[in-house]
Order: sequence, then C-alpha cells, then structure tokens
Amino acid sequence: MTDINIGDFGYELPEDRIAQYPAPERDGSKLLLYDGYNITSDTFRNIGNHISKGSLLVFNDTRVIRARLVFHKKSGARIEIFCLEPIEPPGYETSFSSSGPVKWKCIIGNLKKWKSRAITMKFLSGGKEYSLEAEKAGEAGEARIIKFSWDCADLSFSEVIEAAGHIPLPPYIAREDVIEDNDRYQTVYSAVKGSVAAPTAGLHFTDGVLNSLPGKGIDKVCVTLHVGAGTFQPVRSGNIASHNMHTEHFFVTHDTISKLIENEGRIIAVGTTSVRTIESIYWLGIKAIEDPDINIENLKVGQWEPYNRNREISSAMALDALSEVMKKKGCKTLSASTQLIIIPGYRFRVTNGIITNFHQPGSTLLLLIAAWAGNAWKDIYNYALNNGFRFLSYGDSSFLFHRQE
Repeated sequence: MTDINIGDFGYELPEDRIAQYPAPERDGSKLLLYDGYNITSDTFRNIGNHISKGSLLVFNDTRVIRARLVFHKKSGARIEIFCLEPIEPPGYETSFSSSGPVKWKCIIGNLKKWKSRAITMKFLSGGKEYSLEAEKAGEAGEARIIKFSWDCADLSFSEVIEAAGHIPLPPYIAREDVIEDNDRYQTVYSAVKGSVAAPTAGLHFTDGVLNSLPGKGIDKVCVTLHVGAGTFQPVRSGNIASHNMHTEHFFVTHDTISKLIENEGRIIAVGTTSVRTIESIYWLGIKAIEDPDINIENLKVGQWEPYNRNREISSAMALDALSEVMKKKGCKTLSASTQLIIIPGYRFRVTNGIITNFHQPGSTLLLLIAAWAGNAWKDIYNYALNNGFRFLSYGDSSFLFHRQE
C-alpha cells in the first residue's frame, strides 16, 4: 500500500480549466454523479434529488480567517505573512479573543528582505487608523513564529486581522483577492474561525438547498476541522511512503457522534475535510476500545496508524466506545488532531458517500478520491475534462456514492 507511485495519479489539467472566480450562482455549478457504475451530470441545486432518503450529511463548519497580512517596507519591499496556527496563547478561540500580543506560526513570503527585527503596517477599523507590528520570535521548521502586537487594547486579534488581512486564496488562483471573495470563499454555514483555506465542497450549498433537505428526509450535522495550508502541500516524493502528511485540528461534539452512530451506513461527507474528520474519530474510537481510561486530552491519529491495525470493528461500536469515554470524562466536545492520510487500499469505516470538488494532479486529495473510487477516478476526471467542468477550489462539484441495489 505504501508502495504507491505518485506518477500514477497525474493527469493533464489545462490552466484555463482552473476556476479563477466562482460561478455566478453558488448552486448553479455543474454536478458530476458517480454511483459506482455510471457517470452522469446535473446542476448542483438539484443534489437533494440524488441523495437517498434517510441519509446524514456531515458538513465542516470552519470559517476562513483573513490570514494573509501584507507589509511594505520603506524600501518598497513586500513582506507577506501567512498565519497558520496560534502558538501563544494556545487555541484559536483564546488567540482570536486576545486584546494583547499573540504569537502565531507563520509562513513568510520574501523573508530574505526582512532584515529588521520588526515591521509595521497601518490599518483602518471603525474609521480609525491603527498600527500592527510583526516581530520575528523564533523558528518552527520551515515556518517562523511571529509575535503580533497592536496599539489599541479595545481590538481583539480577530478584529485586527479582519481589518488588516486578506482572504488567503490558494496559490493556483492567480490574482489578488477581491470584495466578492469575502463572501464566496466562505460556506454559507461557516461558524468557527480558524481555517486558512475553505472546505470548498461546501461552497456550492445555498440556504435554499440546505432548507430543502429536511423535506427530502435528509438530515445534517456539523464537525469542525480547521483547514491548514498543508492541504496544498504537493507530494514531492515519487513514492507516498516518503510523504509527511500535514496535521489538522478538529472538534466534534458528543451529539454529533451520537448522530453518526444512529445513522451508520447512511453517512455522506461534504468535502475531504469532513471525510478526514469522521474517519479519524473512528480510529480514536478504536483507541477507546483498547483503553477505556484513555486520556481524552490531546488525542491524535497518526499518518499510518490505521494501516497497522487489522481489527474489524463496526463504526457504531468504535464511535460508541468514544462516546462512552466522553460521557465518563464529562466531555461535550472532543478536541483532537489528525495526520491521517487516505490512499488507495484504505477501507472507509464511516463514510458512505462523498461530495467534493475536483483536485490537483498528484495530490493527497486526489489519492483520497482514488481510495474511494479505485481506478474509476480516471474515468471521473476524464468525464469532467471532456464535459466542461471547472476544477479546484472555485470549480464544480461531484457526488460519489454507491448505488443502492
């Protein structure tokens, strides 16, 4: 399984097929349908007609933060700071609500031009001008620890980056962010701030589509996984065994886990981030079965951990074990992290269908689709290329499921 050659998961993606802007209407995007046998298409607003009654949709309700901060030195040099995750104080909520200095792990663009210890920028909030200072405070691998401070104790860090930052569009969208992106690069149900990239499968949903689901017998729940910049990290090695999968933090409530247990066999994940979350909590459930007294704090799923386990346990049993540990510990919301990589040969334990966009050649996201569809991923992508589908974050959508016999 780890002997997978990344070169086998490439395809020719013309630049003009990479969507640079969203479709005029969210739910007007194209929708590819693959039922395990046939490939057809429709318009996304009709997706409820293709989802079986009794299904449970799992959405990722993370909200994208304005993570790109652009500073200009007196020399004219542009220094771009891309905020990844909070370091001090730890935790997204605590950092965002802080009115004093915070430290974040960041990627720095044009670092060689940043010779001084600190750089500053002016920004407007509530019609008043303030100053934001960024100071180098350490290293974290290829990233840097940056201390941010500002000259107004009435502003939280969340308000500062909302006023001073830019929407962090992915690198393959070759333009600066515009006002339209403030709305369209967020899902309509986004709620919990922390992502530096959108869970793009959800961008097609409108309030109208969501409100139509209960009448079709379709239920929904939310998980929260903060999408990191690592989602765009290319697989640089020729063999997947040498790839170091990025870690992302997620949160799942006890009520959501109960819903997943109740709806075993009927669960559709909206986006690869939702897939990664619900598959990860299965493996946390396995840990809970093996150790009912497991420490609920700082739980993590390792990159290759699932591939080293042979136990055949149902998703309901695994999630029930995790639920019992949470109840015993008085934990209403599980906070954990995952480094899980889903590649061909992985057996999905919780996921019964996937709503997702079209992904980059040779990416871990495409490997996840290949894990679901097998070699049919090539037919799916060829169909999309030959039928005018738009690709990547602002592109069109697909619904991959198994036909009910």
